[in-house]
Amino acid sequence: MHNPLFNKKNIMKKLVAEFIGTSWLVLGGCGSAVLAAAYPELGIGFVGVAIAFGLTVVSMAYAIGHISGCHLNPAVSLGLWAGGRFDQKELIPYIVAQVLGGIMGAAILYVIATGKAGFEIGGFASNGYGEHSPGGYSMVAALVTEIVMTFMFLMIILGATHSKAPNGFAGLAIGLGLTLIHLISIPVTNTSVNPARSTSQALFAGDWALSQLWLFWVAPIIGALLAGIVYKIISPEEE
Repeated sequence: MHNPLFNKKNIMKKLVAEFIGTSWLVLGGCGSAVLAAAYPELGIGFVGVAIAFGLTVVSMAYAIGHISGCHLNPAVSLGLWAGGRFDQKELIPYIVAQVLGGIMGAAILYVIATGKAGFEIGGFASNGYGEHSPGGYSMVAALVTEIVMTFMFLMIILGATHSKAPNGFAGLAIGLGLTLIHLISIPVTNTSVNPARSTSQALFAGDWALSQLWLFWVAPIIGALLAGIVYKIISPEEE
């Protein structure tokens, strides 16, 4: 018998899990960039930040994957929907929970970071292109990078979570995939592939970060939707 109360409680659990998970992704990934990468001798650098982002996804995949699927990313939710793996009714609530979770993570990071005397917010690990790209890459380079990297991220996710994929290893594959994506694209855009992560940092950095935020919604969404469509075509039948 259909129980609307049960369904409402179930979706709320999923949304809370996505909120917490996305908050952790921003606090862990962007936090490593803002707090730990700045030290000249002890700083973790690009490699450390890339690993940190991967670790947030791996840790949350096993913590909340069985609750919400551990999307932590509007582009992931859209890509899974395009690939026929996610219910359209949950799409908007998931995206809202992810954006709010990202903002919470950025707010916690802001409180911690401003506890140091002389702290200047600067870019606050925001994503950017042109003069705000770590390596000075153009808007076109940033657009191509974010589309391709998000496309590959969703291909990894859709493949690793397929019913015919090896059981129990999806979290590792996805986390390592995100680490690789960061190793490639931090110099270009500071790596987004996640509109919630980009939005949360831009809100605190303001100025140029907000004016360039459009690209870090448009490109990941294009890449994710393309991957969902492509994987649906090439995917083997589900067991």
